[in-house]
Amino acid sequence: MFIFLSIIMYSIVLLVGCSDGNEAKTVSTNNKKKTELVYASAKDINDMNPHLYGGSMPAQGMVYESLVENTEDGIKPLLAESWEISKDGKVYTFHLREDVKFHDGEPFNAEAVKKNIEAVQNNAEKHSWIKLSSKIESVNVVDEYTVDLVLSETYYPTLVELSMTRPYVFISPKDFKNDGTKDGVEGFNGTGPYTLTEHKTDEYAIFEANENYWGGSPKIKKITSKVLPAGETTFLALKKGEVNFAFTDDRGADSLDVEAMNQLVDSGDYQLVRSEPMNTKMIVANSSKSDNPVSETAVREAIWHSIDRETISKDILNGTETVANTLFSPNVNYADVELKKRGYDLERAKDLLEEVGWKLEDGAAIRTKDGNKLAMQLYYDSNSSSQKTQAEFIQSSLKEIGIQLEIIGEESTSIANRRSTGDYDLLFNQTWGLAYDPQSTISAFTSEASYLHTTSGIAKADELYKKIDEVMVSPDEETRKSLYADILTIVHDEAVFIPISNGSVTVVAPKNLKGISFKQTQFELPFELMNFE
Repeated sequence: MFIFLSIIMYSIVLLVGCSDGNEAKTVSTNNKKKTELVYASAKDINDMNPHLYGGSMPAQGMVYESLVENTEDGIKPLLAESWEISKDGKVYTFHLREDVKFHDGEPFNAEAVKKNIEAVQNNAEKHSWIKLSSKIESVNVVDEYTVDLVLSETYYPTLVELSMTRPYVFISPKDFKNDGTKDGVEGFNGTGPYTLTEHKTDEYAIFEANENYWGGSPKIKKITSKVLPAGETTFLALKKGEVNFAFTDDRGADSLDVEAMNQLVDSGDYQLVRSEPMNTKMIVANSSKSDNPVSETAVREAIWHSIDRETISKDILNGTETVANTLFSPNVNYADVELKKRGYDLERAKDLLEEVGWKLEDGAAIRTKDGNKLAMQLYYDSNSSSQKTQAEFIQSSLKEIGIQLEIIGEESTSIANRRSTGDYDLLFNQTWGLAYDPQSTISAFTSEASYLHTTSGIAKADELYKKIDEVMVSPDEETRKSLYADILTIVHDEAVFIPISNGSVTVVAPKNLKGISFKQTQFELPFELMNFE
């Protein structure tokens, strides 16, 4: 039986050469310098409007850019060459590059920055998950290449949130519809290293190198995103030489199983490249669902103690992900906090349930209390084989302690909708990742579109939200550390985020593909840095 690799959102596979398989194989075996990639995605790139959330983030990352970039060494210039922050922390003055144009030839300047940020702000409800959206007071043009971003109060994650793949990236004002972007856009012209030149829904999308790119034209000249079934089809394409690159990206289905990846690497033709831990895969519990046992802290703790993470990491994920015991791995900023340890302990789980009145009557398989069964539902991404396998494994473990767990597979969009409406007991999810955490995941604790239903039922919900508001505006580093420690302790003690594993971005690529690297985000790869030897 194949053991599957759990990934971040839909895995993508790149095929070299033309969209026809035989042509791709020809390109991979002749002596010509390779300059084309064709990647197969389990889903279409969808709406590429960078100010909304329907599009593929790896695709958007090729086309659009932000003012600054989040790197391993901190925030660096991108479309802004430099910036200053006022003494009160409320005004950010950005000095823009003067050699940048949008793909349609429109100039990138302070006016374009103002129009784009205001377009995002005009759809504020959509962006409530990102705290910066509630802090921006105005965007003022100082001169052609200088712009002031004025905040209502100091907000320390400002530069980090401006560096994200979306929404604070820039599209040509000529593409605006009704003077904005919330009603859609007329085109997808960014400033990035690639331009979207053709798109046929649910079939393919073609990206070509931006020869006028301010950072220099990429060496990979053409990238095609082709919609193909995940699984064995992908593996066979790799074996035939029609496909030669695979990586985990933003939308969460398994494209290759681990054994298949290992076979390819063992053949000697491929390399396996893995990033440092980027995120935490977890089960999210709905504390606000008062008519379900999942609203009880002891029940959530019992579930936590019933999950054998070592076996999941070793046998289900085949060592591709490490055991997670806390919401964030210690390499996440502010997350190296001493928290109560909860290991795999079925007897402890049973004791916790007994203590709060969930009894297992003689001969019964499911615990009851006040005539109610200890039963709940767990939703997983139907496109993720590893999530399904984990769900089945956890279902079996919970049965041992007297919990009836129904597991239900749905599309990722359906699960996201459940999370925002509160229509769930338990569901699989993950933290935002290195570039976003802890501030983005923690900000989402207060957002109805994200984790409000997860956190609002806990005893210290009001205290939690107050501390979140405080930490985001605190200018003092030590105060932030203390507040983050309190926040992480509250949600850990309440067991509303039940960690399973720490995930990374994984790349399988031919040995002659160079320049493979990772950003501080799990959602995209810097294709523009890649080249064939």
